[in-house]
Amino acid sequence: MTVKVAISSADGKTVHQHFGQTTQFIICEIDGVTVRFLEKRENRPPCGTANEDGEVGHDEDRMARTIELIADCRVVVSAQIGQGAVARLAERGIQAFVIPDFIDRALTRLVQSGALEEPVRPHKRWLVG
Repeated sequence: MTVKVAISSADGKTVHQHFGQTTQFIICEIDGVTVRFLEKRENRPPCGTANEDGEVGHDEDRMARTIELIADCRVVVSAQIGQGAVARLAERGIQAFVIPDFIDRALTRLVQSGALEEPVRPHKRWLVG
């Protein structure tokens, strides 16, 4: 089974960004145990932005654009992700995984966990050990 994955990583080497603060997604394709880099996608983070009153919080339009940016992926891997984002991603058929590590090791751990075979669950973020 081939799976397209969006990885939260500003440096292209490590999974180290919170989903809502992701400035760049690394897009890969996993086919069995083979991982192939496809592209980088720049993102305007939806969290930590100031609203009209100067209060820092979530920007719903940016959240929608972030999810649309990776809508062709079945999986997102981040260092952390909130339950609200997990639910919104699940609505689009995207499963969230929390695996802070080097990208290559995180993807190896993901494949070895067998979790890619599980159905998308709206209130479940996977912590892969």
